[in-house]
Amino acid sequence: MKSQNLVSNKIKEFLMITFGVLLVVVGVYFFKFPNNFSIGGVTGIAIILSNLLGNVISSGTIVLIINLILLGLGYLILGTSFGNRTAYGTILLSLSLQLLEIIAPLDGPLTNEPMLELSFAVILPAVGAAILFNIGSSTGGTDVIAMLLKKYSNIDIGHALLLTDFLLTVATFLIFDLTTGFLSILGLLMKTTLIDGVIENLNLNKYFTIICKDPKPICTFITQKLRRSATVFDAKGAFTDQDKKIVLTVMSRAQAVQLRTFIKEADPDAFLLITNTSEIIGRGFRGLS
Repeated sequence: MKSQNLVSNKIKEFLMITFGVLLVVVGVYFFKFPNNFSIGGVTGIAIILSNLLGNVISSGTIVLIINLILLGLGYLILGTSFGNRTAYGTILLSLSLQLLEIIAPLDGPLTNEPMLELSFAVILPAVGAAILFNIGSSTGGTDVIAMLLKKYSNIDIGHALLLTDFLLTVATFLIFDLTTGFLSILGLLMKTTLIDGVIENLNLNKYFTIICKDPKPICTFITQKLRRSATVFDAKGAFTDQDKKIVLTVMSRAQAVQLRTFIKEADPDAFLLITNTSEIIGRGFRGLS
């Protein structure tokens, strides 16, 4: 039974990786490449190099070459710690871009609306990357460089990668027109804030602090109806000097609505503090890995 659950979880994990990568691929190929939005990363490098080489080599081909080199370095230097999930994401991204160049070649942007194109060029890859980061995967590229830097230097990786993305984005002013450059800068600013926001929303749960006299009905509802658990503390009211109980529990957003409704009906005198939390590590939520 345990092995079946393990296999099932692995299948779900790789399906999520596939979905996340495909979102990145659609955003990059149909919106980022045709508009020359260089917003950092390997795809940004590919856009610049392809143009400098007179478009003799496509951006998708350059992404494939760079990612394969980085993939080889990752396994050679980092070994098994490199991670099969990242390797799978890297290969899937690279081959998908190559396949789209064959079956759906593009001569230019899909629309005449640069802001619309930029929105999809940023949002789709950002959501895809957030899904991947959330399960410990990525599409390789600069993430592999980050792993290598982390192993062999004391460089602040976050700032180094941000600086690299910024320099690649600024390079669009020198290689393309001002409009493309400004749109790329705007895209970089959107990208840096969007990924963290998406990750937080993917993991968003509700943290309950419930102060009441009798915690049994509430705990019974939590454990039997919602299939969650809770922790109960003894407390004393500062104003009334009466004995109280504090119930701590964490729920999904849907479960939180049910619990709040139940408490309102079963114990209207209970005092509730409900806060958002996106980092829940433990049984029933996320593991430490």
